[in-house]
Amino acid sequence: MMSSFVPGLELSRAFYAQVVRPIVAGEPHSAALIGAGSEVLAFDTERSTDHDWGPRVVVFVAAHRAERVRRAVAEDLPEDFGGYRTAVTAERHGVQVSDPAAWFTARLGFDPLRGVSVLDWLSTPWQRLAEVTSGEVFHDGLEVLEPARAALRWYPPDLERYVLAGQWRRLAQQEAFPGRCGEVGDDLGSALVTAGLARELMRLVVLMRRRYPPYAKWLGSECFCPPAGDGGTGGRVVGGGGGHRVA
Repeated sequence: MMSSFVPGLELSRAFYAQVVRPIVAGEPHSAALIGAGSEVLAFDTERSTDHDWGPRVVVFVAAHRAERVRRAVAEDLPEDFGGYRTAVTAERHGVQVSDPAAWFTARLGFDPLRGVSVLDWLSTPWQRLAEVTSGEVFHDGLEVLEPARAALRWYPPDLERYVLAGQWRRLAQQEAFPGRCGEVGDDLGSALVTAGLARELMRLVVLMRRRYPPYAKWLGSECFCPPAGDGGTGGRVVGGGGGHRVA
């Protein structure tokens, strides 16, 4: 039986175009599907629909206009779209309204439009960087989302080398341990260390493709996707500001 599942990115793109954009048409704004959610990384499946999933959009407006736009959205948003409830949970609907600086600072701890320091780069989890640079920008009327995402697309050269060296060192620190556990008959310990090494090696593979490793649930999926430009047919289609790319 063919599944009727519609990927969240596709659903949210239509949700913005048909529902959200008409509501906020009079306001200068930007809109995107970025942040948390398997659909942002294009890993969502029918299973994803059982928790925190549905038509979603983040709408960015000037700080002094945010509350007005929130009220307009709350008043005019339909209960359903595309066969799914527009309320992601009982307490909130799928349209988040924020000013750009507040949203990025809450997500990352800093505003990339004001520059990204070495400390910012090294203190931000890979998952958060993946959430902000993946997904899709539907509209950038404020001209802030594309510059912010471009600033975070990948580490500067010196930091890239530092991050890769650090990941190699994590492997080097424990590479002898599976055998040493085995020498004392600790097969369980050997298996545990080997599993940890496999995880760090998978992260290294993703980093060497110049992509941010996602958290545990999606690491294997990310690692074994063909990298961009390999000519394979199994790559993920991820939205970007100018369309889609294979990742």
